[in-house]
Amino acid sequence: MRIGVNVPNFGPGANPDNLARWAKTSEGLGFDLLMLSDHVAITPDVARQYPAPFYEPVTTLAWLAGITTRIELGTTILVAPYRHPLLVARMAANLQQLSGGRLILGVGVGWAREEFEALGVPFERRGALTDEYLETMRAAWDDDADYRCGQIPIWIGGNSDTAIRRAVRLGSPWHPLRFTMPWFRESLNRLKEFADEIGRPVPELAPRICLRLTERPVDDPDRRAGEGTVEQILEDIEELRRAGAETVLLDPYQGDPDETLRPEAAWQALATVAAHRP
Repeated sequence: MRIGVNVPNFGPGANPDNLARWAKTSEGLGFDLLMLSDHVAITPDVARQYPAPFYEPVTTLAWLAGITTRIELGTTILVAPYRHPLLVARMAANLQQLSGGRLILGVGVGWAREEFEALGVPFERRGALTDEYLETMRAAWDDDADYRCGQIPIWIGGNSDTAIRRAVRLGSPWHPLRFTMPWFRESLNRLKEFADEIGRPVPELAPRICLRLTERPVDDPDRRAGEGTVEQILEDIEELRRAGAETVLLDPYQGDPDETLRPEAAWQALATVAAHRP
């Protein structure tokens, strides 16, 4: 099983030096994957959760590819309707080539209505646009010599039934985000039901979970996967592995932008998990 790190590429602590330290720390600890989030226009609805500066993920990943050697690189998640699909196809193809084949493109439909408005993209059509754009990107990678780079792995991000169905239909790994284990178990049943409905195999799983390390066990029934003692976190990861997850992404961001000024606490939590990793 691969274990990755979701790096905060936003907030007051986001700068080239800290992003480089995140990448080198993640790779140095032996993690397999480094991923960044995506926003383009930091409208008020975005800024409430992810304040500026917000480093554009594809540009930043291209830079991080040059200062790392082994760790895979990806997006969690690139909002597909925000960019023309041929632009994304070219950026992704170039990054795949420049990084030596280390790219994973996690995509989703997005949620920030004000950001959609700022970009002139119809919010109500975001699902249909995502489906259309994914088809266009895959066709470009397959059929156009100017874009050809082999098929770049695509993860389908999102926790809705629509996202689950999209992953099943496309045969792409499903990438659910920050959830409780009871929710995940129920959703896994729906995933299997949807696959049976259309006669498709159950897709791979690539969940993103929290990373909040505590000294004492968290007994709250609403405890999210990845919260608690290192034993609880490892138990969550093991259950996800048994369920079919080939990759688990750890997200150490707890919601306070000032955390980005003090990344050492997150790095210590990552080091603890790495030290106990089977």
